[in-house]
Amino acid sequence: MAKITPSPATAKEPASYEDALRELEQLVAGMEGGQLPLDRMIDSYRRGAELLAFCRGKLEAVEAQVKVLEDGQLKPWING
Repeated sequence: MAKITPSPATAKEPASYEDALRELEQLVAGMEGGQLPLDRMIDSYRRGAELLAFCRGKLEAVEAQVKVLEDGQLKPWING
């Protein structure tokens, strides 16, 4: 069974897209394993939804930057 760290109840915003993706993969593996108690599965699902929103936000920011670059205008990267 996959370890899930940090605990969904105490988790904070990930440091990077890669960290979020890694944690999301761990959560999915744990949920697919079918060994989690119901309360833990619900917490994992909620945390997964948070991580998914974080990843989507990062991808949208990168997509916006690529669009700017494709228009021939180089603007500073805004990390946030």
